[in-house]
Amino acid sequence: MVELKYLVKKAKKGDKEALLQLILQEKDNYYRLAYVYMKNQVDSEDVVQDMIITLYNSIKSLRKEDKFYSWSKTILVNLCKKNLGNRNRVVPMESIENEAVEFSGREDRMDLDYYLGSLGENHQEVIRLRYYLDMDYKAISELLQIPLGTVKSRLNAATDKLRSAIGEENYNEQS
Repeated sequence: MVELKYLVKKAKKGDKEALLQLILQEKDNYYRLAYVYMKNQVDSEDVVQDMIITLYNSIKSLRKEDKFYSWSKTILVNLCKKNLGNRNRVVPMESIENEAVEFSGREDRMDLDYYLGSLGENHQEVIRLRYYLDMDYKAISELLQIPLGTVKSRLNAATDKLRSAIGEENYNEQS
């Protein structure tokens, strides 16, 4: 915690190395978070790069040094949402082929993605953060900047809808 505050203070004074150290400590988590939203490697890497630029340009506006990681992840989520809203989905064939190989044999994950598609964006978001990234309720609340109760109610509603959709499908297959 002391090192975090020290590095953030140095970064706020323009020390690029300090900012780089902060980012590298969480690089895997940044990428996983971006991937949950962007759903492919290229877009995830692009949005993480955009986040780094944004952090560099706005680090001086961070008020509480100990909140650096929640602040930076909120920026990342907002950039993901912005990119998703602005793009016409064109995916290079190479990335589709690579990702198909990467996920082969993960039928359960594909089934879950299919069922998640039937949920609204808010419900998909909390499910992915909770179960794909194993974030706790409080972390999700801080990241999305919504009350803790809202996180819990969205998760509850989403799991009820998923349970219902999966149950109906299984029932129809057995009939």
